[in-house]
Amino acid sequence: MEFEYDVVIIGGAFSGAATALMLKRKRPKARVLVIEKTAEFDRKVGESTTEVSSCYMTRILGLTHYLGHHQLAKQGLRLWFSNRPDQSFDDCVEVGSRYQSRLPGFQVDRAKLDLHMLELAVEAGCDLWRPAKVMKCELNGGDGQTVNAVVNLSQRSIACRWIVDATGRAAMLARKLGHFRQNEEHPINAVWARFRDVKQWDSYEWRERFPEYANRVHTSREWATNHLFGRGWWVWIIPLQGGDVSAGIVYDNRIFKLPEGPSLGQRLHAHILSNPVGHEIFSQARVIEGDVHALSMLPYHSEKVCDQGWATVGDAAGFIDPLYSPGLDFCSYTSYYVADLLARSLAGEEVADQIRYYNQQYPITYRFWFESLYKNKYYYMGDADLMSAALLLDVSSYYLSLVRTTYRDPEHEFLNLPFGGPGGRFAARMMKFYNRRLVALAKRRWATGYYGRRNSGWRELYDGFVPDARVWKQIWRGLRRWWKCELINLTLMFSARAVVSVTQPSPTAPTETCEV
Repeated sequence: MEFEYDVVIIGGAFSGAATALMLKRKRPKARVLVIEKTAEFDRKVGESTTEVSSCYMTRILGLTHYLGHHQLAKQGLRLWFSNRPDQSFDDCVEVGSRYQSRLPGFQVDRAKLDLHMLELAVEAGCDLWRPAKVMKCELNGGDGQTVNAVVNLSQRSIACRWIVDATGRAAMLARKLGHFRQNEEHPINAVWARFRDVKQWDSYEWRERFPEYANRVHTSREWATNHLFGRGWWVWIIPLQGGDVSAGIVYDNRIFKLPEGPSLGQRLHAHILSNPVGHEIFSQARVIEGDVHALSMLPYHSEKVCDQGWATVGDAAGFIDPLYSPGLDFCSYTSYYVADLLARSLAGEEVADQIRYYNQQYPITYRFWFESLYKNKYYYMGDADLMSAALLLDVSSYYLSLVRTTYRDPEHEFLNLPFGGPGGRFAARMMKFYNRRLVALAKRRWATGYYGRRNSGWRELYDGFVPDARVWKQIWRGLRRWWKCELINLTLMFSARAVVSVTQPSPTAPTETCEV
């Protein structure tokens, strides 16, 4: 078969464009075609980078100048908790950094970022069909692949050596080949929109109204990813360049139902206003019409992510949860790994080992990432004690295991998917253990009426996270908060037993089991 292209990448957003760009840098003579179905990119769920994805964008892709001029610098995570709708703003619990973030992070408008990445890929020498719709693709392994597409109302058919699926949630190849799996253990939905006229977190008005609030933090709350939390749900509030604000809710439908309303945008806005922090920020805000989105059953993955002649990257391989913004981390690891695999193959190297590693390690990475950070987390995220302990331990573990190594040698580390080897498995076991304990503590607190009782009157302001030995300070802080919750759990357990011994309920009375 005569090949018109070496690689055809289906999907021109971040993952597809990054794969194309890195492949051209590693193999400048490679003939690469990017097929993008949309004339304009839309917004994605969650629009914030992490330290790892920021490392990939700045150190590997070289986007420092672009990000600094066209996106907003991010000042870490900030968590807010309350326990009643009429609670005063300055009585709500705040958890976050006191100072500026030590490592770069960005609040990104994904539509703008995706377009910039695609333009870079074209400048590097990639061909682009846009808008174009792939109608059919035939996979024949080492004998070559065929792609049929409609471009400008005309049918085109091309032959290539490799196909890369970067179609995002469409997961074209995973569905076509029967590898697509919904993560039914984590039934979360999302609704999000853009708002205008959102109040400023650091305004003069707020300094006048809440002087103690203003003086306690020496960085800008405005540029943080602010999160509101409740049992079974969380809301993100992300500023975008130009003044718009992205806000959305993610909720576990086993625990929480979004209240009914005339429209999705009004339902989201009403829920935000029912929270005392949200009411202060969004009381005068307006939903931008036509910019409201919703997705159900967010998490999924592909059981097989590549074979001879094809590979998947980014969201086409899987997605877990927008909390902590891991999506762009997965995009970073998978796009870099697949670009390297393709460059080696086009150079004539045997890549059977690289294909085997990607197929074996990606499901492990996905599973461990899910179980250690997200499984049943929505049961405790509305309790400030429990969630603040989780934040400190989760982010500290992230810094120790991933951030530290990627900044030390990014070209090497982005070829190794997370949670690999004995060290990665040990870290996953430890994280899964404390996550399970926090879930158990939350269930007892809910059963005894203690859940969220301490969601008022205090702030957890830490110095920030750094990828060196100083992060142990935050680990010990998280451990102490966790252990304090364990002591409270013992008190609740013995109190419940004392009540049971006094009241002596009938054998037929319904009971709820709580893990000790």
